[in-house]
Amino acid sequence: MLLSVPEPYDFALSTARFRIFGLDPATLWHVSDGCGGLHRVVDGREVRIEAAPGGVTVEPCDEAIATEIATLLGLRFDLAGFATWSRGEPVLDRLERALAGFRPPLAPHAFEALVTSITAQQVSLQSAFAIRGRFVERFGVRCERAYAFPTPEQVAASHEDELFALGFSRRKAEYVLGLARAPVDYDELDRKPDVEIAEQLTSIRGLGEWTADWYLARHLGRPHAWPAGDLALRKAVRIFYGPVEDVRGFGATLHPFQNLSAHYLLAGLRLPPQ
Repeated sequence: MLLSVPEPYDFALSTARFRIFGLDPATLWHVSDGCGGLHRVVDGREVRIEAAPGGVTVEPCDEAIATEIATLLGLRFDLAGFATWSRGEPVLDRLERALAGFRPPLAPHAFEALVTSITAQQVSLQSAFAIRGRFVERFGVRCERAYAFPTPEQVAASHEDELFALGFSRRKAEYVLGLARAPVDYDELDRKPDVEIAEQLTSIRGLGEWTADWYLARHLGRPHAWPAGDLALRKAVRIFYGPVEDVRGFGATLHPFQNLSAHYLLAGLRLPPQ
C-alpha cells in the first residue's frame, strides 16, 4: 500500500537517525535486494516501509498500521508552512534548503519515547542506542527481523539488576522500573496542553524538564516544543547564531515552529562545513 507523503520528501535523510547512531531493533533499517527500508512491529505484525514515488510503501498495511506509520514518519509536521516561514529567517532558510525533504520521525508510543529519553540522559547517542537496543531485545517480542518495543507490563515485573546488566546505571534502572509501574494514562495525558503534560511528567521520579521537552517534541510533535536544555541543541544554537545566553528564551523568536527549528538545527550539525 502506498502511504502518501507531501513532497518534497527524502526518505533516507528523514530516517538517518536509525542508522547513524546504531541500529534500533524496534525501528530496524534493513537492506533487501539492494533497497533499504524500515521494519517496525505493529500489533504483532512486522511491517516494512520503503521509499516510493509520492511517499512510501507499507507492507502489510491496514488502518491501524497506517496510523502508526504516519506518526513514525512525522506526517503531522507542517513542512510547507515551515518552509514558507523560514524564508524570513536566514539561518533556518539555509538549513531548510540544504535539508530539503527532511521530515523528522516521531516515537509512536509514549512509554517508548520516555524510556528512550531516560536511556539518553547524560550519555552519547551511540551509547544510548546500544543500551536501548539491548533493552528492546531483552524485553520485547521478536517478529521476523524487528522487535516490538516492550510494553510497561513486560518491564514492570523485572528487577533493577536485569536493567543494570543491559548497561543502565542503577539510577536509570530505578527510573525505568518506576515508570513501567506508574499508573499513567498516556492517552489522557497526550490530550492535555503542553504545560500540563510537562507538569505531570516532571512529577514522576527521573523525568525532568529535558525529558518532558523531548516527549512533546519527539512523541507528540507539538509545534512549540523547544528542548532548550539539550546540550546538542545548545551547541547548534551557538554554532548557527553565536553566543546566545538564554537558549530557552531564544526559542520564542522561532515561534510558531520551535520544534521543527530544533530538528533542523540538530540535523544541520551533520552537514558538511560550508
